[in-house]
Amino acid sequence: MKQLHKQSSVNHRRDEAIPTSQSPPYSPKTLKHPRSLPRSINYLFKEQRLLFILVGILIGSTFFIVQPSLSRLGPAETRSTIPRSVTIGVTSRDQISIPYPQSNGAGKVGRIPVGIGRRRLRIVVTGGAGFVGSHLVDKLIARGDDVIVIDNFFTGRKENVMHHFGNPRFELIRHDVVEPILLEVDQIYHLACPASPVHYKYNPVKTIISLLIVMLVANFDLGLLCAIAFLSCLNLRLVVWKTEEERTKQSCQFLCFVLVLENEKNDLNRDKCDGHPEHVGPCKEDWGKVLLTSTSEVYGDPLEHPQKETYWGNVNPIGVRSCYDEGKRTAETLTMDYHRGADVEVRIARIFNTYGPRMCIDDGRVVSNFVAQAIRKQPLTVYGDGKQTRSFQYVSDLVDGLVALMEGEHVGPFNLGNPGEFTMLELAEVVKETIDSSATIEFKPNTADDPHKRKPDISRAKELLNWEPKISLREGLPLMVSDFQNRILNEDEGKGQK
Repeated sequence: MKQLHKQSSVNHRRDEAIPTSQSPPYSPKTLKHPRSLPRSINYLFKEQRLLFILVGILIGSTFFIVQPSLSRLGPAETRSTIPRSVTIGVTSRDQISIPYPQSNGAGKVGRIPVGIGRRRLRIVVTGGAGFVGSHLVDKLIARGDDVIVIDNFFTGRKENVMHHFGNPRFELIRHDVVEPILLEVDQIYHLACPASPVHYKYNPVKTIISLLIVMLVANFDLGLLCAIAFLSCLNLRLVVWKTEEERTKQSCQFLCFVLVLENEKNDLNRDKCDGHPEHVGPCKEDWGKVLLTSTSEVYGDPLEHPQKETYWGNVNPIGVRSCYDEGKRTAETLTMDYHRGADVEVRIARIFNTYGPRMCIDDGRVVSNFVAQAIRKQPLTVYGDGKQTRSFQYVSDLVDGLVALMEGEHVGPFNLGNPGEFTMLELAEVVKETIDSSATIEFKPNTADDPHKRKPDISRAKELLNWEPKISLREGLPLMVSDFQNRILNEDEGKGQK
């Protein structure tokens, strides 16, 4: 226990005695300012919160001074259409903008006319260098929007978006979404999270944090600056407490203070809107629109089949997969609370198994496993008896669904998946037919918490989004196989040269 306290300067100050159970409890300072002051002013002077704001202003100003990429905005006409500022993340680190040379026209995507009444949007795609994210970026760029990709390249690959290098409407930022970044955007597609068991089990705690962090979204006001200051001080160990109880209490009071500032702002906005129709638009557009990519894993090992959005799920909260399953469930909760409590315009998509080009070759997911093993002339590994079922959608169908959801008027959640259901043995046979009919199947013990059945009910998406998948497994799988063959061949050649 002594070693623990010696290492952590957050638990107590180094020059003070280690706190014990007999230590006096924390008690807040008495209120010294007149009660006649406005409520927001009262909150500023309680618990030295004004100090946090001043530090926050300093930190916020530093961001704009030391970040050269923030000064390289697009054309003036594009800048004038950006109405709001969004913050993603909670700890302190500079963003890294990666400059790339012009591509001499190669790989440039021409702008498609956006039509009368539609302005060019500035869109962030977190995880945009990943499998699904890179295909989404292709679609957004093709329709004429400005796209900023944020990716830490844990599972994403620079090669997935290289064909956009040199395009003035594309920007790539190497950055981890669990850390702060200030950007003025219209929409956020939050895809940044390890999606395969191999990757999300590598760091379960960070998996959960990456799912939640993007919903800490606010306008660039005192509440936001205060939050940046407070959490940056935590990260730099500039704020310490005598006891863990004091830390918890002051942290909760601080977060409540930020929420109060946001509520004050929302109250002002509602006051401005009441009786003044001309103000309704600006008030409604005070926030950017955020789309959370959730997962069919929120249904766990379902007792309902097929699964509708109204089904609450059957999830093991302490299993080996729970960091992903429960992380997504918690992210949905936080998203909906921001929507209900702060009028943030949100969308929630529950994504079922997806396959296609640019998948990670060795990510542990069943389609990529089977395809890679068949190409390498290895036995196809089936876990358990192979009778568990999944539904597989091609990536372009998913991207169409995400865009339809973002542009629609409904919050969700919406199931986005292909209702075509296959057992693992049936999938293995399709892969054999496509690649190598002589491939063998090897059975291994099943993994813990593996759901027995998974099939989406997409009637809600059909009705409200006018969306349904178009590409069958037998049509889409050859496209994925071609991509995998090229990449595996290149990997083998690279190993041979070494």
